[in-house]
Amino acid sequence: MSSDTNAVRCGEELNIEVLAHYLSGRIAGAENGITVAQFPSGHSNLTYLLTAGGQEYVLRRGPLGPVPPKAHDMGREYRVLEAVHPHFPEAPRVFHLCEDTAIIGAIFFVMERRNGLVLGDSIPPELSTVDNYSKRISEAFIQSLVRLHAIDVAQTGLLALGKPDGFLERQVEGWAERWQRAKTDDIGAMEDVIRWLRERRPASGKPTLVHNDYKLDNVMLRIGAVDRIEAVLDWEMTTVGDPLADLGLTLCYWTWAHLPELRSSVAPSLTSEAGWYTREQFVNRYAELSGREVSRIAYYEVLGIFKLAVILQQIYFRFRRGQTADRRFESFGLRVQALVQVAARLAEQNG
Repeated sequence: MSSDTNAVRCGEELNIEVLAHYLSGRIAGAENGITVAQFPSGHSNLTYLLTAGGQEYVLRRGPLGPVPPKAHDMGREYRVLEAVHPHFPEAPRVFHLCEDTAIIGAIFFVMERRNGLVLGDSIPPELSTVDNYSKRISEAFIQSLVRLHAIDVAQTGLLALGKPDGFLERQVEGWAERWQRAKTDDIGAMEDVIRWLRERRPASGKPTLVHNDYKLDNVMLRIGAVDRIEAVLDWEMTTVGDPLADLGLTLCYWTWAHLPELRSSVAPSLTSEAGWYTREQFVNRYAELSGREVSRIAYYEVLGIFKLAVILQQIYFRFRRGQTADRRFESFGLRVQALVQVAARLAEQNG
């Protein structure tokens, strides 16, 4: 078992014999049988490490139980990666998409295994001795996002991955609809946030790829070179639209040192430690490298927090309905409330 994987969680097992038989002839080594371990991170999609004939692969499938419409679309994520990888090597290469749910009970795809460091709530020992690691990682993280947003979606054909016209309006209305479907408790401030987002929507600039979940624990650092991003993970929500929506959501996870309730809710505290870019440095460096106007970034931050609250609420809704028994989700209701309060405060501060 790899050091970054665990034994498969109870109830999330795969039928190894059926899977190996299906993958034989489709990925190299599967004809010799496969072994399976599970990556422990992530709150929705299930991700497994497959070892076949001495080669390693990653298998991704959606969560157990019913899911919201259009969510956790593994077929779409496969096609996004297939399209983006040639233009952005940090996107892993994909090998096979299986849309036959009889194989493991869900649509899944197999992609390449990348090796590197993924940061969670603490710095691993092998990184703690590296000079200026926090500044170097901050810079690499921003540069990778800028490179993604610099891809010419028209010239590369990637424009087909989304509909940039009306992007922000669809974001607000779509996530508001998801909120209504997943509500378990009335949170009055959420209606204020939605109203503010509708009324204060800015005009979008030139469209780019939008990863839609770009955060520190969705990037993999290159071993021995912390100022290089080895891979960017979790592409299921990628589309084409306003790049500042990416920046705003990313800032939700970059520690608010002056708002501890948000830090304890969603963001790893390590980015509040000495040496990491502050939020202001983060925004200014992105603006410098990308050449984009960021004076309305507060709108995108509120939008990002709003979306994050809805995502956690969808997971909490599944937990409350008994569609997942993962006890990590038990506190998500409180985390949602904290996020809504922060979004409401930000909206109020920005008129």
